[in-house]
Amino acid sequence: VPYANTPSFNGTHIHGYDAMLKSILAYLTKGQKIEGKCTGKLNLIPGFDGNVGNIREYKRILDLFEIPYTVLADSSDVFDSGCDGHYELYSGGTKLEDAAESINGKATISMQKFSSVTTMKWIDENFSGVNEVMPMPFGVAKTDAFILKLSELFDKPVPEALKKERALAVDAMTDAHQYLHGKKFAVYGDPDYVIGIISFLLEMGARPWHVVISRGTKKVKKEIEAVLETSMYGEGCTVHVNKDLWHMRSLLMTDPVEGMIGDTHGKFAARDAKIPLFRIGFPIIDRVNLHRNPVVGYQGAITMLTMIANKFLDIKDETCEDQWFEMMR
Repeated sequence: VPYANTPSFNGTHIHGYDAMLKSILAYLTKGQKIEGKCTGKLNLIPGFDGNVGNIREYKRILDLFEIPYTVLADSSDVFDSGCDGHYELYSGGTKLEDAAESINGKATISMQKFSSVTTMKWIDENFSGVNEVMPMPFGVAKTDAFILKLSELFDKPVPEALKKERALAVDAMTDAHQYLHGKKFAVYGDPDYVIGIISFLLEMGARPWHVVISRGTKKVKKEIEAVLETSMYGEGCTVHVNKDLWHMRSLLMTDPVEGMIGDTHGKFAARDAKIPLFRIGFPIIDRVNLHRNPVVGYQGAITMLTMIANKFLDIKDETCEDQWFEMMR
């Protein structure tokens, strides 16, 4: 049994996840490294992600590339095993022998920088192959970067299916950009998720006006501000680290926005501010099935766009005067 220190008084769930993953990998791979051996596989670290749809989307993309891979660790079927009348204690997951052999992989990619700091440092020192840390592929640009990195590392052309998905995402974003363009949002959650959400909003011409990270560092703040500076829509947006949702509530009341994006914990502030909450992140414990819908990749961009735009259209229909209640929007 691997040993890992994950004290509740130190850091957050992403820091506990990081310590746990590093400990498990160190235990399983001990004595397994073979000089000159390469499995030809990609080790993919999703990071702390309660959305099983995201993990399945990563695997689907890798399958389209025909890249062999090991997910460290694959919780998709463990957390979402289905109901077929037969009870199975451990459904799916990553085989221990595959995890043990990951030390001889061709490449390792972590999809969350801030939830894998300790793990990736240890991997850099012990694993064979190329090691990369990438931002979560929210929106088109960051998905492009992920796709191109896979193509580069494994010398494979981008699959035509992914090219078509990209075109569909761009088309959907172009058709619906007017429903998000110029709108102000409050964003909160784990750093990697927040950075991804901000990137998507900027692509849509929306403004991540208030950004709150409850357990962040100056480095996190600097990285988020750097993302905001890449777009004219980031101008005037503010980043608050080591502040809580009570602080967010104060921001909403004194400098209103049109929507919030984050996990379930923000529902009270959103209710007080009378604005919609778009549930993306962890945990989501007051709505059903959102953990099955990917928010990464080109498909994820369409998912987020659809959720946000349609909610604003619902609000328009529910609140407009009769003469403005139109068949088309």
